[in-house]
Amino acid sequence: MKICSLASGSKGNCLYLETGDTRVLIDVGLSLRETLLRMEEVGIDASGVHAVLVTHEHIDHIRSAGSFSRKFNVPVFASHLVHAKGDKYFKKTRVNEFESGSALTFRDIQIDPVPITHDSCDPVGFVVESREGRAASVTDLGIVTRLVTEKLRGCRFLNLESNHDVDMLMNGPYPWELKQRIKSRHGHISNEESLALLHELAHDGLEALVMAHLSEVNNHPEHVVKTTETFLRDQNVCAPRIVIGDQYRASAVMEI
Repeated sequence: MKICSLASGSKGNCLYLETGDTRVLIDVGLSLRETLLRMEEVGIDASGVHAVLVTHEHIDHIRSAGSFSRKFNVPVFASHLVHAKGDKYFKKTRVNEFESGSALTFRDIQIDPVPITHDSCDPVGFVVESREGRAASVTDLGIVTRLVTEKLRGCRFLNLESNHDVDMLMNGPYPWELKQRIKSRHGHISNEESLALLHELAHDGLEALVMAHLSEVNNHPEHVVKTTETFLRDQNVCAPRIVIGDQYRASAVMEI
């Protein structure tokens, strides 16, 4: 597998995943120009991507999904509801609709769109399975449901939300209503909740981890580093390579 976090945060999200004979982007929330620039900077051939997978219709995930698809003549995979809600982004775009919760096969991979509770019309995370094993991307989680936990077991790679530090959120500048929304089942999960989920998912085959979708106002990379250090210290099952997702630059391409 090869993985690269091209962008992660409230201004745009994009993850590159290469497994077996298939290369996909999960969300394209940057401008097309910036997406292509970051891919070029890390040596990823954009013309070699086979499909775009869309988690939900918020602009930081969908902004350039259609334009990337049209430029390279590749399909976008989105649920029927997301396709309908984000229709203006998909004009003249080849969209393959899926049903949330029902796995589908594309080339040599199986794609499992896992329902999550974020405040959009039909949000999902993705578990991708191939001969090389399982990889998953779950951000904008809302809450960690039992289904999410079970679906993520056994992954070699996780792109996992770690959105906010609770103290920073509650003592920060956001209005009370927004704080409540972020903390609710329809918002985002905290560093502490990410840590608890990691402990549930620890196994000897977990090789790489991106801590994703950090809030620029209510979190700090140092807090997330402490979260991952705690995870590594408190268990001896695995020692994955860990990257903190960045809004403004791509990570190195990880190969596992």
